[in-house]
Amino acid sequence: MAASQAHQLWIIEAIGLKLAASASHIDASNASLTLGQRLYAALRESIQSGALASGSQLPASRRLAAALGIGRNTVLGAVDRLVAEGFLQARPGSGVFVAEWQPPPPLAPRSRGEAPPQLSIRGRRVLDFERTLSGRHSAFAPGVPALDRFPRERWQRLLRRHQQRAPTAWFDYQSQGGVSALREALCDYLRLSRSVRCHPGQILITQGAQQGFELVARLLADVGDTLWMEEPGYGGAQSCFVSAGLALEPVPVDAEGMNVAALAADTPAPRLIYVTPSHQYPCGVTLPLARRMALLALARHHRAWIIEDDYDSEFRYASAPIASLQGLIEEAPVIYVGTFSKVLYPGLRLGYLVLPETLVEPFRRANARLHREGQYLVQAALADFIGEGHFVRHVAQMRECYRQRQAALREALAPAVARGLVLSAGQAGMHLVARLDTLDEERALVEQAAAADILLSPLSQYYLRAPVQAGLVLGYAGATPAEIARAGGWLARRWLALRGAD
Repeated sequence: MAASQAHQLWIIEAIGLKLAASASHIDASNASLTLGQRLYAALRESIQSGALASGSQLPASRRLAAALGIGRNTVLGAVDRLVAEGFLQARPGSGVFVAEWQPPPPLAPRSRGEAPPQLSIRGRRVLDFERTLSGRHSAFAPGVPALDRFPRERWQRLLRRHQQRAPTAWFDYQSQGGVSALREALCDYLRLSRSVRCHPGQILITQGAQQGFELVARLLADVGDTLWMEEPGYGGAQSCFVSAGLALEPVPVDAEGMNVAALAADTPAPRLIYVTPSHQYPCGVTLPLARRMALLALARHHRAWIIEDDYDSEFRYASAPIASLQGLIEEAPVIYVGTFSKVLYPGLRLGYLVLPETLVEPFRRANARLHREGQYLVQAALADFIGEGHFVRHVAQMRECYRQRQAALREALAPAVARGLVLSAGQAGMHLVARLDTLDEERALVEQAAAADILLSPLSQYYLRAPVQAGLVLGYAGATPAEIARAGGWLARRWLALRGAD
């Protein structure tokens, strides 16, 4: 009996010390918890560490409460929670005992550089395509729109309007493919501005273009199937298709875009073909009509589907937006992918697919099953934003804004251009490409920029295979003219210094 009492006194003392430590903020993780939560944490930690051995009996709740100077209900609450979780066992008539519990063996230490064992091969390949994300401090973040120019007050008014009158059904799970008003407004816009052949029922609203790519990869291809991918190409699409287990076959991009004629005769036939015909990412060229028609014919020959990513075609400066590949012929084997991340703001998380009639129903059902549908309030507000003319006006304003910001970047880089730095034409889009001679030059500029708190995206990272072209992808849309002048001036000076120019 004396030994048992001594053991219980030791338990009381140990728990008291743990509670005192958490109350005095020695244990920072428990400092913000209630007394009952701290008691629960102290008891559980003692059990998991082995301080309270399996089979040992806890003091009676009244005694434990009195010894710790806390209420009995606090003790009972912590004990009941541990009983429910299986750490303690209540034996009627006998008391509360520590359950039989044994921690798993420790993990064997990993060798340096070893990939995390929990990641699959596909998971590790996805991380190979990871691109450095930029903060707002960087003038060169590709794909970031002018967030400072978005009409937030008008957008908030539209959101409040629909929050006040939204039907109860919108708060439930949805499977309609999106708010009908948004699909109708989108259909009208796409037919007029992009020559897309569609009706509202062919549009599926997604949570961004990435989700659209994932749906296409899951529903139209099996693991190991071949996807032809522009080389260089968009890293977000690359990672999405790799995660679906597809075999990516790079197709060279030249001055006229994707060049399938350059592929070897023994290149595996595609199940899917990914292309950015209106404004190739990242090179910025446009796929001419002859190549578009040849690509459509090739897709029909192989019974393949073309994924047309039309990510920023609204921002074309020398002419009207280029007509879509999807709209060139009747029943084109094309899935048209659009997003609002570039034209409005990335946090909106809304995109869409324009699907051939035969794919509408299976895609709608799969999307509802795999991803659920939501944001119907936001979709309704966006429908009004488009229907009331705000969208078209915003696009026109941003087109002029980006024209000016591109000009600011060209002005900042003018000293380097005068000494041989080659920039892309910049007839459309939100970035320019600066061509470099060597990968060593690219690497040096990227590293020195990071030290100066400037993010540079190396062109070489957009390639699937060697050989790669050295260069820099310079986003300008999301930065102010002052930010562009500062970062652009720095880049011009560093490039000239690397070249040994005065």
